[in-house]
Amino acid sequence: MQHSIDSERYGPQGEAMAHQVKTCVHCGFCLPVCPTYKDLGQEMDSPRGRILLMKEMLEGSLNIEEGLPYVDKCLGCMACVTACPSGVEYGELLTPFRALARDRVKGTLLDRLTRLSFRLLLPFPRRFRAAAVLGRLARPFTGMLPERMASMLELLPRKLPVSPPLPSVYPAQGKRRARVALLSGCVQQVLAPAINWATLRVLARNGVEVMVPGGQGCCGALALHNGDDAQAKHLAARNFDALPGDVDAIITNAAGCGSGIKEYPLLFRGDGLEDKARRFSARVQDVSVFLDELGFGQEPPPLPAAMTVAYHDACHLAHAQGIRTAPRKLLDRIPNLTLMELMDGETCCGSAGTYNLEQPEIANRLGDNKAAVIERLQPDAVAAGNVGCLMQIESHLRRRGSMLPVLHTVELLDRAYESA
Repeated sequence: MQHSIDSERYGPQGEAMAHQVKTCVHCGFCLPVCPTYKDLGQEMDSPRGRILLMKEMLEGSLNIEEGLPYVDKCLGCMACVTACPSGVEYGELLTPFRALARDRVKGTLLDRLTRLSFRLLLPFPRRFRAAAVLGRLARPFTGMLPERMASMLELLPRKLPVSPPLPSVYPAQGKRRARVALLSGCVQQVLAPAINWATLRVLARNGVEVMVPGGQGCCGALALHNGDDAQAKHLAARNFDALPGDVDAIITNAAGCGSGIKEYPLLFRGDGLEDKARRFSARVQDVSVFLDELGFGQEPPPLPAAMTVAYHDACHLAHAQGIRTAPRKLLDRIPNLTLMELMDGETCCGSAGTYNLEQPEIANRLGDNKAAVIERLQPDAVAAGNVGCLMQIESHLRRRGSMLPVLHTVELLDRAYESA
């Protein structure tokens, strides 16, 4: 019996899901680039296999409870989108499907508690910091905890950084060339606040005035990728009004945030905020792209000593947003810095939002593989454009006994400027 996806049954997102299912021709180009297929070796753990599973679940010929575990193993890294010759926008199927599945499948008690903790803690820096402090105290007992809980504690830095609050305005140095608003983020404010400060200083050095509106909050990307559309919409809508419209761009320095914001038009499809979401999304730029297009107003001075840096392509930068050249061009402009490319560098490190907390076994293997590749190159530092990647890579390097610095692209630029 021939089935088809009833797009009307699944609301505004149904048409998008049906279109992506029809676009896939099952050619297999996605298989060699999919991290979970390479790790697990099963068709159902590949993009092609998952598309077929989602099709069957949407048509009603397969129970969601049976197929969802395979979909849940997907990192959402979008390497398959880069490889696909047919133009399948896999995210336009995966993201709404996860929201649909979450409404129908409750999961185990641990699943529900994990999702509740994500919902209540991660988008709110003060709450997350308090939880992280408690988590550090619980580290001696990780052997007694479920693997998911133990993985959460392992990823926390040995010491939580302390940083002053960001200013509402950070003035440009010299003649003002541009005026932007900074999306300050949520988890990053707790785990790596130095990235935002480096962003302010680097932009200011290049004649950019930066606004940091106080009413903003989490962009909702973590909720969106976990299938919690309601929270994602609530968080996104708050930022529509909090971030000013009279700026040259809204800057993000986290690849996951930038990728999530690019999905806003899909998230709000069919409701009254779709146009507003599309306009907002179009104004958001990764800091590397903005700086590359603006051009340096002040060239970075030489680093005090020669440094080799291994650059890791964050999946939500390289695959989801197609941003590969800009960060490399910026780093190449720093005298005394030599960039090194990683073998199989565009393969996910295993962070993928909250994936390393939800699927710790697979995430740990991917993280260890990435750390091993980096160690073989023997660089002086590692650079990436996403806080999740930085935390994951640093954690796995430390497990292998390596103390390599793991830095954001703007932190390296900031070090060059500060060295003068």
